[in-house]
Amino acid sequence: MKKFTIRVYGILQDAELGILVSDEWIKKDRFTKFPGGGLQLGEGTRDCLIREFAEEMNLRIAVDEHIYTTDYFQLSAFNPSHQIISIYYAVRPLEKMTVNLKTTPFDFDERELALYEKNQQTESFRFIKWAEFGPEALSLPIDKIVAAQLKQR
Repeated sequence: MKKFTIRVYGILQDAELGILVSDEWIKKDRFTKFPGGGLQLGEGTRDCLIREFAEEMNLRIAVDEHIYTTDYFQLSAFNPSHQIISIYYAVRPLEKMTVNLKTTPFDFDERELALYEKNQQTESFRFIKWAEFGPEALSLPIDKIVAAQLKQR
């Protein structure tokens, strides 16, 4: 029996800094993606995104316009019995970011490496300048489509 996994992602753009991305290391895989995560039972998509940014970045955000929802079949990269549905929104911070922003991909500090040792997963955040941003900057297939659409706007 196939199941659905609903993922919700936030596109945070800053005129000077660029586009916010998350560099993640889960088990043996490393990938760059938009920040966000899985929808929980009883949660709306916007509430999911607010929760994810609070948990992962300790950041309060406002969720603005809907940008994209997957409109084709996509299997999960992590569980081939699940179909992924991804929903993307523009978001903006409601406060100053306090998370330790990195400048290079997969630059994990001691705390993030300790999390990896404990949970076999960790993440760090960085901005990619608009001129350097595009589908090739991201790892996941749906993120690549959204990046291409953002660049065409």
